[in-house]
Amino acid sequence: MNLTESIRVALRALGANKLRAALTMLGMIIGVGSVIALMSIGRGVQAGITSQIKGLGSNLLFITPGSTTQGGVRAQAGTASTLTAEDAQAMLDSGRVPQAVAVAPEAPNGGQVVANGQNTFTRLNGVTPEFLEVRNFSVAEGDFFSAEQMAARSLVAVLGANTRQTLFGDSDAVGQTVRVNQINLRVIGVMAPKGAQAQGGQDDVIYVPLTTMQTRLNRARTARGGQTISTINVQLADDRVETRQAAVENIGELLRERHRVAQDDFTIRSQEDLLQTANQITGFITLFLGSVAGISLLVGGIGIMNIMLVSVTERTREIGIRKAIGAKRRDILAQFLIEATVVSVVGGAIGIFIGAGGSRLLNGIRFGGPTAQPIQTVVSPDAIVLAFTVSALIGLFFGVYPAVKASRLNPIEALRYE
Repeated sequence: MNLTESIRVALRALGANKLRAALTMLGMIIGVGSVIALMSIGRGVQAGITSQIKGLGSNLLFITPGSTTQGGVRAQAGTASTLTAEDAQAMLDSGRVPQAVAVAPEAPNGGQVVANGQNTFTRLNGVTPEFLEVRNFSVAEGDFFSAEQMAARSLVAVLGANTRQTLFGDSDAVGQTVRVNQINLRVIGVMAPKGAQAQGGQDDVIYVPLTTMQTRLNRARTARGGQTISTINVQLADDRVETRQAAVENIGELLRERHRVAQDDFTIRSQEDLLQTANQITGFITLFLGSVAGISLLVGGIGIMNIMLVSVTERTREIGIRKAIGAKRRDILAQFLIEATVVSVVGGAIGIFIGAGGSRLLNGIRFGGPTAQPIQTVVSPDAIVLAFTVSALIGLFFGVYPAVKASRLNPIEALRYE
């Protein structure tokens, strides 16, 4: 019996028990659909995080206060405030970091904000005018503060999109006054929505001039008496690996010299470092989700084996007749293997459509209200190919034992079977 005839016989046998075949396929449909849907969610999370990290700006290095050595013990990064605005400016003025085209120091803090009859606690961020360009931000209403306002330590503020909504709703915020930690600030602008970023929510914030933050709102100083900052954002001339490596070396030498330390008391990270870490984490998440969904594929395979064993028992006499008129073992083996594979493949194909369709329906849905981040799904071709291939292999694997059992039946005993 050739392959075409074997497939025709297998389909005829499955068609004789349509409901049972459909219920057997259901396990594969659920399994394949779950694998595709969950892997698409994992890939969507990965794509979303990658987009957010790239949205921080272009060609960036992030310098944060690093670990210090105290009593022979190296403390965790961030345990000491070692960076100052002067460190940031020195990267440009000294000429020792030619790869840097702009720097933007940040000094965040928390604050109680009262305005328009509303009272909320939000994040404050002292920044310089270069922050907009370096971090790829834009102003939706009004203006960002200028270098003159920065030098004058002006009591002005630019609201993040969510903070503006919380304090003023849909009314005009520009020109209003907000009271932050008992200090009145005049609102001169509102930022365009940025969304959640790897470094925290960028819309739930109030931006003030760095000098105002350091002299009015947070007077924290380093051990050497300098006014502290938490991050120095350094924009490089290009995204080449050589440029990034040279910048890291030059910045390291400059800061060690300025801080008079032999070991780094700062940490330098790039966007590529953040992306690599994020991709590793989301890769594990995607693998975990796919593995969990893969359990349902295993259950579906066991269901196929169970039904095929029942089919062998029910068709024992048919197998005996076929062997008596000349059918070989390989013909019987091929027939039952094809039946198991057809059930698995058809179920897998239906599962692909359900999984891909469900993923597209989930894409963009927000759980938790309009301010929540929408679900992002990415249906990748490799996930579809993997799920379909695994479903076919499962059909073959779990169909082997029933097929072998059927092919080994003694024709005389099979003909006597009632």
